[in-house]
Amino acid sequence: MWDPSRARSRRRASGYVRNVGVGVRVSELAHGTLAGLAEIADIGRDARRGGYSRQLWQGPDLELRAWFALRAERLGLAVETDRNGNLWAWWGTPGPDAVVTGSHLDSVPGGGAYDGPLGVVSALEAIGRLQASGFTPSRPCAVLVFAEEEGSRFGIACLGSRLLTGGIDADRARALTDADGITLAEAAATAGLDPRRLGADPEALARIGLFLELHVEQGRGLIDLGRPVAVASSILAHGRWRLTVSGQGNHAGTTLMTGRRDPMVAAARAIVAVQETAAAIPGARATVGRLEVVPGGTNVIASSVHAWLDARCDTEAGTRALVAAITAQVERAVSLNGCSVAVTEESWTGTVAFDAALAGRFAAALGGVPALPTGAGHDAGVLSASVPSAMLFVRNPTGISHSPEEFAEVEDCVAGIDALEALLRSLL
Repeated sequence: MWDPSRARSRRRASGYVRNVGVGVRVSELAHGTLAGLAEIADIGRDARRGGYSRQLWQGPDLELRAWFALRAERLGLAVETDRNGNLWAWWGTPGPDAVVTGSHLDSVPGGGAYDGPLGVVSALEAIGRLQASGFTPSRPCAVLVFAEEEGSRFGIACLGSRLLTGGIDADRARALTDADGITLAEAAATAGLDPRRLGADPEALARIGLFLELHVEQGRGLIDLGRPVAVASSILAHGRWRLTVSGQGNHAGTTLMTGRRDPMVAAARAIVAVQETAAAIPGARATVGRLEVVPGGTNVIASSVHAWLDARCDTEAGTRALVAAITAQVERAVSLNGCSVAVTEESWTGTVAFDAALAGRFAAALGGVPALPTGAGHDAGVLSASVPSAMLFVRNPTGISHSPEEFAEVEDCVAGIDALEALLRSLL
């Protein structure tokens, strides 16, 4: 059984802390434990936004993939890339009923250092510890790094796991485009994959007997409980919608204010309507975090504005009702400027309830750690419909995530690795 005192003893002995990167602090004692975070601390830094911008198959992501392969090979793991660009690092011979752990390495634009990479680094560290102790697994084991978890390049979150499980139509996925108009199919070909083979991979999926993902908590649950580690109980239903506000493009200097159908002003009203509608519904969360203005000139009244809505609620029905209420209020708001709006669903994930028996078993094995719901989507949630899946959360002392301010204390990261190591030992 995992002993929390191990983490506490490391805490007392950790010595001084030095800054090694954006949001990454590694003590001298814990350098071996979190060296992976230090090694990638300069990859994908975003000088304009702060934090990191690491998008699928672009420079930083390719560097991170090469780093992962090297790190895994140092442990004697055999690295392979599946048909959808997900990376597997096998301890021993690949086979069915494997215990698989890992996370992702991509980020949101200007994201933090821990969302994704902490789970990958912790998985490698836990396996390294098991090897160093002389432990021999009795079933296959792999570290899995999913492609495009954040959806920052092609707009679909958890794209690698959705493709693997058949959770997205392959033709639709191949046609997805990034901000430069490059399709997923084109990007995959450039990365050395066969775009014709993108899609459901039942052979690879069948190898997973259980998937366990460690992730920094993206909220305040563990802060409020005063605990370093938790297991996940559920993920809120959530989705993404594109709001296209259409008006009349015109000259900024010759068009009187009274004669305008300005979609920028209408979009501003729409965003306020999103905020006000969600704030009035208990448990609702709605965000507009991205805008695209057409044509985008300083001295041009826009002809259209695209705004992307992220909406989440406690239940699937609640999330659908939230979006319906937002749509009604947005339509009313944009009409005040003589504009119209089209609302298009781009992705949808229903409520995920992780296997309660499995979560309870893991919580008990770790000394009775709490079980927490989350509003953040994860690859483990996508996989849960196909294979037994579970998650470990590591405390975030501010609750801030998807931001350069995202952070986790060294001792809490070590506690997370302790927990992951203990569970892998019991499963293997």
